Amino acid sequence: MSSPPVVCLHGFGTSYKSTWVTNGWTALLEDAGREVIGIDMLGHGSAEKPTNPSAYEALEEDVLSHFPDTPVDAIGFSMGAAVLLHLASNNPERFNRLVVSGVGRNLFDREQSFRDSIAKAVETGLAENPELRYFAQLPEAPEANREALAAFMKRKSPPEFSPDSLANLTTPTLVVVGDKDFVYPPDQLVASLPDVKLVTLSGVDHFATPKNFGFIDAALDFLDAQPF
Repeated sequence: MSSPPVVCLHGFGTSYKSTWVTNGWTALLEDAGREVIGIDMLGHGSAEKPTNPSAYEALEEDVLSHFPDTPVDAIGFSMGAAVLLHLASNNPERFNRLVVSGVGRNLFDREQSFRDSIAKAVETGLAENPELRYFAQLPEAPEANREALAAFMKRKSPPEFSPDSLANLTTPTLVVVGDKDFVYPPDQLVASLPDVKLVTLSGVDHFATPKNFGFIDAALDFLDAQPF
């Protein structure tokens, strides 16, 4: 029996290419005989880039429309991880195994003021603290669109997470988080998932996570996709 394809979903302000191709994920998965389905979220990479926040209200459904009809394995980072958690909670039959990273307490403690601060940093390219400076610089990447990314962040109804909303996520899930990540600790997320394994990356922050070998090795092992 062949292994399911692997969906790879990037974080806010980046793309499939910059997160998964450039950091070697795609090559490693393909070397292990896995089909990779790379998705650029609306407003990112090669996808359409609407500048009206209302265009992003059905973001999760748009991502799901790129899935095949059969169940997939999936790997998501940051915003991409949040999207996959929402989809797997509402459509568990579409997933075989799930790997999420760069998410934790932020899923439950989201503040609108922080989202507003990110949108402002993206719009202006200016920010005072290191976290916001990271977001302010994202639109400078190739294929990025500052106005579209600000609209993405301003959408009115992003999914909300709670232990109840995640209770239906029966998919075996790996959570990988750096202990220097601003989303750390992931305790509430881990406690909310029925079938979960946690890997903590020592000394790793949010922005270094996608290229961290500890993350890559843990994910490939969990998906049983280590090349031989």
